[in-house]
Amino acid sequence: MKRNTIAFWVFTGLLIPAFGIGSVMAIFGNPESVKVFTSLGYPAYLSPFLGIARILALIVILTPKYSRLKEWAYAGLAFDVIGAIYSIIAAGNPFAYTIFPLISLGLILGSYFFYHKLLKY
Repeated sequence: MKRNTIAFWVFTGLLIPAFGIGSVMAIFGNPESVKVFTSLGYPAYLSPFLGIARILALIVILTPKYSRLKEWAYAGLAFDVIGAIYSIIAAGNPFAYTIFPLISLGLILGSYFFYHKLLKY
């Protein structure tokens, strides 16, 4: 059980910088963040909304209760990253640009997997 707890916190702890830093930049309208977002074909006004949604998802995942809400938070982050991967490919960017989103997706899946392992104990 201790190994599962450590693995959960490693994956979940890595989600914070992976999503938190970019989300804060999106909320405050960082010009580079907006430039990347609009280059994928999305309007700039959508970026702060998604940043706030990601921050709220991280808060829910870190909160010890609300298991049903956690499921939605994990799903929302997964949809966000899968959409980002698709958008990067559809915009004609090199496949190498999908490396960070793929790593982020792996962190989400790892955190989710070990979250459910902890629920069984």
